[in-house]
Amino acid sequence: MPQKPKPLDETRSVRDWWGKELRNWRQVRGLSTRLLGDKVHVSGTTIERIEKNERPCDTALAARLDEALEAGGALVRLWRLVEADADKRQPAPDSAPPASRHADDARPERNDLPVDRRALLAAGGVAALRPTSLLDLLPQPNNAPAPAQVRPEDIEQVLTAATTLSGWDHAYGGGGLVRSSLLGQLAWARGLLQADCPAALEHDLFTAVGRLAVVMGASAFDAYEHQDAIRLLHFGQQCAEHAGNWHLRATALNWLARQAIWCGRPDDGLTHAENGLVRADRLTHREQAMLYNARARALAKMGNPKETLRAIGQSDAIFSHARPSEDVPWMAYYDNAQHHGDTGHAAFDIALLPGQSSTLARQRLQTAVDQHTDAYRRSRAISSTKLATLIMATGDPAHAVDMAHRALDGVGRLRSRRAIDDLKALSRAARPYARDSDVAALQERVALVVAA
Repeated sequence: MPQKPKPLDETRSVRDWWGKELRNWRQVRGLSTRLLGDKVHVSGTTIERIEKNERPCDTALAARLDEALEAGGALVRLWRLVEADADKRQPAPDSAPPASRHADDARPERNDLPVDRRALLAAGGVAALRPTSLLDLLPQPNNAPAPAQVRPEDIEQVLTAATTLSGWDHAYGGGGLVRSSLLGQLAWARGLLQADCPAALEHDLFTAVGRLAVVMGASAFDAYEHQDAIRLLHFGQQCAEHAGNWHLRATALNWLARQAIWCGRPDDGLTHAENGLVRADRLTHREQAMLYNARARALAKMGNPKETLRAIGQSDAIFSHARPSEDVPWMAYYDNAQHHGDTGHAAFDIALLPGQSSTLARQRLQTAVDQHTDAYRRSRAISSTKLATLIMATGDPAHAVDMAHRALDGVGRLRSRRAIDDLKALSRAARPYARDSDVAALQERVALVVAA
């Protein structure tokens, strides 16, 4: 059983009071220390120690915590009292330091602590440093101020960050390092929107920041930070509309549709997809096919096989005319493997309805699995899991077990909540065959990967 949080005594000092208020705000927002740490780029252990007044905070981190917890400035205002109290306790410059001080007061605010090498060796070398001690040696992240005037190089940097981090997201999933990196990049990019921007650069600036917001929204969706995902994707859509960039707008609406469908709101997903197809003449063939696939997936979740198959057919017909040279760079992901994977997911949902064939879904998902490269490990793993689930659900457990183990090889390398949930669905599909030793072994492996 998890241990109860240590009671905090706010009467010991103003800093203890601030730590207790931080915990209260965190609990009100329903966040663990790890999740709050992810939002402000520190570890969950650091958050826990700040709450207990076992580790110092600073002004910049206090402001980030206030923003992450949507405290409306309450934590920032209280932090000013902490600073005022610290100033009162500060000894005069020419006075001797007291013989004994509180541990937090004794630790310098800077993180470049000198290490006595002999003392370290005597204490057992590096092994003597606990993980929390090692974290204390790292500099605290700080939001770098945006430049006063936007330059083309700043816009290029934002686009490069979006491209790099999107690649990480496709390869490793939206959790872990990918999400933390995106948070820092977006804070800086958002500051560019408040800087002086020459009129000639405004379109490119809003496109670049909007693109980064869409990448981050898609990543948040994969990490199940759904409210963040919705805000970020809407922000990306608004940036696209401000820039008049129909290609970015289509991408943002595609992700809004997919997120809504995944969260059990297929009607909202259908609305986003059809909104994206407004003025389809301004979109490339791949972009149109992508949005017809979102439409197909929404219709499938709504239990409408006839309209689902019609939307898949429309997507196929449009995709057959796609030309690589007509697309913006970020649409490179939508290749033949992605098209078959997306149409395969829509076909998967109707294949499980009574009286429906699973042939189309099997063929599409198998093509996606075969053609996805290592750059798109998450898509390959999810399509593999879907295919194994479909094969299991339609009564071929021996074949499904082999496919499922290959899927697990891929999922185990990801930080993707979507991939994990698909594994849970696979395990449920395997329950009728649980007495089979191979199926039982598969379920045990699924349980281990899900728990990791």
